[in-house]
Amino acid sequence: MDLVRHSRRPPGSAVLALAGAVPTGAVGRIEGKVGVPVSGSSARGAMRADLDLVFRREYQRIVGVAARVLGSQDQAEDVAQEVFLSFARSSVPAGEAGGWLSVAAAHTALNLIRSGRRRSTREESAAAADPAVVPDVADAVVTLEERSRVRAALAELPRKQAVALVLRHSGLSYADVASALQMSPGSVGTTVRRAESALRKELNRHASSD
Repeated sequence: MDLVRHSRRPPGSAVLALAGAVPTGAVGRIEGKVGVPVSGSSARGAMRADLDLVFRREYQRIVGVAARVLGSQDQAEDVAQEVFLSFARSSVPAGEAGGWLSVAAAHTALNLIRSGRRRSTREESAAAADPAVVPDVADAVVTLEERSRVRAALAELPRKQAVALVLRHSGLSYADVASALQMSPGSVGTTVRRAESALRKELNRHASSD
């Protein structure tokens, strides 16, 4: 079941937006997976031939991964566009795109929280009143009133644990998580359980420090 709202933006419009400039410092290495940027003046503006296909296949899932962390559809769509920009100028094989993009989205969303650049939105206030709207990792651990604590605690976890937890709660199978993070399938369950335990401990630490 898809627990994340579908984007209000037409998919084609975001594909067209990817034709713009790629921001400096775009994701090049995600958990050991390397995306080599296209370089040289002759490559400026060049886009991957498979970009449209990968975008249409993966966009909703990538937005869902970011929304699990951020709890905001608008911000999740911004994250998705950022990671697709990175993919567009990379040499990541199309067959590995789903895992690479999912991990990149989780990292980017976690970085927004850790850096304090995540912004509160009217949409999030509405989501708090309707738990069926934009569910995220917080819903799987504590009540809606503690979402902000969960996000802060999630950003403090060891990064691989945090990403594994986000990907599993985004619906990826153990095999998909293992492939995306270059882990053995048998270790994913242990990593996720450790992440959940560490998250609860981090929440308790935050609560005791208030």
